[in-house]
Amino acid sequence: MPQRGKKYIEAAKKIDRSKRYPFKEAIELSIGSSHVNFDASVDMSVRLGVDPRHADQMVRGTVSLPHGIGKPVRVIVFAKGEKEREALEAGADFAGSEDLAEKIQKGWLEFDKAVATPDMMSIVGKLGRILGPRGMMPNAKLGTVTFDVARAVRELKAGKIDFKVDKAGIVHVSMGRVSFGVDKLLENSAFFLETILKLKPSSSKGAYLRSIAISTTMGPGIKVDPVFVRDLLR
Repeated sequence: MPQRGKKYIEAAKKIDRSKRYPFKEAIELSIGSSHVNFDASVDMSVRLGVDPRHADQMVRGTVSLPHGIGKPVRVIVFAKGEKEREALEAGADFAGSEDLAEKIQKGWLEFDKAVATPDMMSIVGKLGRILGPRGMMPNAKLGTVTFDVARAVRELKAGKIDFKVDKAGIVHVSMGRVSFGVDKLLENSAFFLETILKLKPSSSKGAYLRSIAISTTMGPGIKVDPVFVRDLLR
């Protein structure tokens, strides 16, 4: 078991680990228990009643949170000609084709998201071993393989996030920063959970939202009772 620091221990004392809180109280506690000297991320983990081993129970999607996530996103675009120009005008940090692929093959990874036009996938596909494990591979299902590169770049820059249930049936996402305050974090949380509910697989049986936890960077987890999701979405 890892050794906890004094600040973490003091923060954890504010939380009843046996209790499952309403959303607003959980977010207030998470903000109040943040003990780092920077604007910490406020994260949510949702355990779903699905078995990701079955393809028809894989929960995956994208969402543009109303207030973003409070983190600058560096976006690159694989495109040529007019589409390369459109990407740069929309705010892409870097755009190119073979030259960009070669740069990445040599070890350059100073970006967070990658977009590609469909005709560039023959080049991007060769980077699968590099981009795939890092979650950076352009994907048509996530809207990052498209000829509408300007829109894709703007959405990513505004805080559009993609999520995918892990092997344990849990989805992990950021809801923003401590500096957002309670109201904005509640709005982001409601928007995300509404998206998750819409993606419920028809083959999922029993309770779909099994458990929810909220935490800040390096902070203790706070359990939320899924029953309060109904109140949040009203």
